[in-house]
Amino acid sequence: MAKPGRRSYGARMRQVAGRPNAATGKGRYVGVRVALVAVLVLAGLKLVQVQGFQAASLSAKAESQRSTAIPIPAKRGSIVDRNNVKLAFTVETRALSVNLRAMHKAWDEVAAKNPAGGQNFERRAADAARFIAAKLPGRITERELLDDFHKSASFTYLVDGVEPSIAGEITSAFPEIGAEVRAAREYPGDTLASNVVGLANWRMDDPDVSKHSLQGLSGLEYTLNADLAGRPGRYVADTKQGNDNVIIPGTERDVQPATPGNDVVLTLDSDTQYFLQNALADYVRKSHAKGASAVVMDARTGEIYAIADDATFNPYDNKTYTQSLMDLQAVSTPFEPGSVNKIVTATAAIDQGIVTPDSVLQVPGQLKVADHVVHDAWSHGTQNFSVTGVFAKSSNIGTLLLAQQLGPDKYLDYLKRFGVGQSAGLGLSGESRGFVPPRGTWTGTTFGNLPIGQGLSMTVVQMAGMYQAIANNGLRVQPSIVKEEVRPDGTVVPKAAPQTTQVVSPETATTVRNMMRAVTQSGRNGNSGTAPTAALEGYQISGKTGTGQQVNPATGAYSDSLYNITFAGILPADNPRLVVGIRLDAPDTTLPAGHSAAPLFHDIASYLTQRFQIPLSQGTAPYVPLVLP
Repeated sequence: MAKPGRRSYGARMRQVAGRPNAATGKGRYVGVRVALVAVLVLAGLKLVQVQGFQAASLSAKAESQRSTAIPIPAKRGSIVDRNNVKLAFTVETRALSVNLRAMHKAWDEVAAKNPAGGQNFERRAADAARFIAAKLPGRITERELLDDFHKSASFTYLVDGVEPSIAGEITSAFPEIGAEVRAAREYPGDTLASNVVGLANWRMDDPDVSKHSLQGLSGLEYTLNADLAGRPGRYVADTKQGNDNVIIPGTERDVQPATPGNDVVLTLDSDTQYFLQNALADYVRKSHAKGASAVVMDARTGEIYAIADDATFNPYDNKTYTQSLMDLQAVSTPFEPGSVNKIVTATAAIDQGIVTPDSVLQVPGQLKVADHVVHDAWSHGTQNFSVTGVFAKSSNIGTLLLAQQLGPDKYLDYLKRFGVGQSAGLGLSGESRGFVPPRGTWTGTTFGNLPIGQGLSMTVVQMAGMYQAIANNGLRVQPSIVKEEVRPDGTVVPKAAPQTTQVVSPETATTVRNMMRAVTQSGRNGNSGTAPTAALEGYQISGKTGTGQQVNPATGAYSDSLYNITFAGILPADNPRLVVGIRLDAPDTTLPAGHSAAPLFHDIASYLTQRFQIPLSQGTAPYVPLVLP
């Protein structure tokens, strides 16, 4: 046994065995230290790179992976009539969509983890199709949805125009279904003033998603699109794996609120518009006309209470989206007006002091003008007509005799004063200026045509505007169809004051207006005007009939069977309130309804007196002789 304090050999040997070898242990230690230092240096350099040079880009990349900017469509302004009856307004909707690639991946993973569970993409798609079709009966079928789910595309829209509450139920049951915020335009009157109001629908043409919105395609929806559209906004929300379809609740935050568009208030009266559309459609059927247009205009302000064609499109039926139905023919289609244009010669002759209403003209049975001979609509020998009779009976020859005394240059001046050949300025797309041949192109026969309403053209609105000037003491007011706009904060912005033209003096206008009362006069021995059927009991009516030949498209010459039948009238003549202009396109002139538009005027005027409670005239119009011995 070893003595205390002394170490045995075994102990010493164990100590020696546990000590590192001087040659190998030291080298290994140094190598580890170098490796650690190298790793730390590299890590430090990477940290400097990330924090110093890549911080901004990596931060933005990380943000894009968890946050999504989502557009907020601006609410489009409404279009209302003068009594605030809505003709067009916007409702919020949703467009359902699905990321098919993500849906396949998610449900393939579910199937792989639990093959016996029976849950896979096919089962999920079938369940979703069944659920959505049940929530939207009549909108889309289960079969159509299944076809959408099995498209080869990575993304597809399923159905548009879904109510937000129903869309919420669908996305709650199937979170993989996205619900994109959209809007739809509602037109409660269907065809009511549809070719005035126009059409707007959701457009996605712009690659910038924030600009996807309701856009006007026709009518006022198109021409006033900038005022109605408003300004879109956007908000940011965290989404699951950057997928817009799955927003993490509670992460939404506004960035820029949307600004609604302005409401537009029209001068139209919905009830009058409805009556006029139906009256035109009915008269077209009676007269076998190709079509008809009319306008009701305020005699003092030029505001349009109704403007219509006999047929128009239905915003809910895209089969009716044809050019002819979507155009407003009353402003887009000029025509040769015929004798309704004689108001220019009548006014100019009175204004220039050439004649008075009682002056007598000897009117022959025919009149040679340059290389052609002009006749009246009825055969007669030389007769004495009062000037009032010339226009009440619509004598072409008497009108040309007065126009010749006036001269072509003065006549052209009065045409311009009445606005013929100039845009009415309503602001509707497709509005025509009509046509007056340039003075330098006039031949000998030109001045034999223009005063009787041939060789020039105008729209129904322009025609009514001529009579508005006579009704308004000689002051022609630019017609209008937009009354004002209302901003989102309620501020009312009236439209700019219309342009005005003093065509003639108030005295001349009154004289002409009174003279034209004889057009509706009924008398004996040739003393009836051309439109006794336009007369309205209790009211004095001033107006003028017209029959303008149309050009035969097959021959390029004037037709003997195709006519523009027109009427322009002032109600009442003694205290003008409204002006009505009517055009029938190629009616059957052998029919009573096709021979004249006067009966249609009578029906319209009768309605207007009740609708606007127009007081009765102060007595009947005086009877005046038209044909003298």
